[in-house]
Amino acid sequence: MLAPAMVRAYIAIGSNLGQRQDAIRAALARLYEVPATRVAAIATFRETDPVDAPPESGRFINGAVCLETALSPVELLRHLLQIEREMGRNRADEGQVRNAPRVLDLDLLMYADVTLDDAELTLPHPRMHSRRFVLEPLAEIAPDVRHPAIGKTIKELLEELTV
Repeated sequence: MLAPAMVRAYIAIGSNLGQRQDAIRAALARLYEVPATRVAAIATFRETDPVDAPPESGRFINGAVCLETALSPVELLRHLLQIEREMGRNRADEGQVRNAPRVLDLDLLMYADVTLDDAELTLPHPRMHSRRFVLEPLAEIAPDVRHPAIGKTIKELLEELTV
């Protein structure tokens, strides 16, 4: 039997609640344990101001990770959500507060050149192209990767940001 093909997926990782650096380190360790997946690159982490968040929100530590995986996009997403839950994030508790502070945030930004929009997952991430805190670390590890819906490279998207 042939092994499943590996594809590249890009994850945004962030934390702005509790021991942020510890949460990031623990999340990275968990990413190394995801089955049929290999961590291929990790961007430098940086501290950023919260965007579109409640006024009491603390600063984030943000970064990006490139994974090579044989998992489907939905399978990978489910692993990311499980890591968030195991590390104390409860999306239900965040309720209707958009961008509430969180111990850990793992967003599946892109999965190969897949575009998808269903109840469980939207690919590429619908706001990634307008967020500096996503594009800066992503450009460090994947500057020439093209956004599958927009067609521009990550580097081009970052250069076009005005905010």
